[in-house]
Amino acid sequence: MLDPAGNVTEAGWTVGIDDTVTWLDNYAPFDVLLFVDAPLVVNNKTGQRRCEKQVGQRYGRWKVSANSTNSQSAHLAGVELLRRLRKRGWRYHDGHGGPPANPGRFVSECYPYTTIVGSHELEYTKERPRYKRKPPRMSAAEFLPLRNAECDTLIRRVNSLQDKDPPINLLTHLNTRRLVEEPSPNKLKDYKHREDLLDAALCAWTAALWKRWGITRCQVLGFDESLSVGLQATIIAPARPEQRPIQGRTRETPTESVDCFNPG
Repeated sequence: MLDPAGNVTEAGWTVGIDDTVTWLDNYAPFDVLLFVDAPLVVNNKTGQRRCEKQVGQRYGRWKVSANSTNSQSAHLAGVELLRRLRKRGWRYHDGHGGPPANPGRFVSECYPYTTIVGSHELEYTKERPRYKRKPPRMSAAEFLPLRNAECDTLIRRVNSLQDKDPPINLLTHLNTRRLVEEPSPNKLKDYKHREDLLDAALCAWTAALWKRWGITRCQVLGFDESLSVGLQATIIAPARPEQRPIQGRTRETPTESVDCFNPG
């Protein structure tokens, strides 16, 4: 949880939808913008969602793409999370028209990789950092030190956002402070714990960026003007000018995975 001053007010881990919903019930205020790194709306029976396709088209040059999701996919926990949140009064926001104008509890989908390469502050101008998946032609022994170094560099860059607009200060909560003060572990389980918390911090900052700058700094992937506004499957993604469509035409570029912000 991130406040308007960039302080991390709550940070941790949950297991399963029940625990996640309970965490949000306990900590999310009335006026909050929740960004989730998981498919929330899946309307297509086969293939890839429009927003996922546009991730590859617009961020592929930076070696960012998205997995395909459809109603037959095995992992649709985000869809169930959204259903449960809507029953509790949360509203899904597809990004049409910019950030929510009224107070309330809103939830949208994001994708940390697009934040990493789409935000000039993080300085990934050529390609995404390799802090997740091992390149196919690299051995595990070669990848381990590279993964750790890339992750630690990314954490330092996120922590450098303390004086940016909007800010985030990882040092303001014990769990996120450990990201900065401790090196990446070699053990996979411990590393995944670290990676998940880093991604959550990126989601929270993306929500703050969207709330602060709207379409000036972000774009809405997947929105279809021919369909009604509402439950459209979209991803809200920070974007540099060269990552946006050209004259209404999407750049076709060849392609190669929770947290929230309280507006106060």
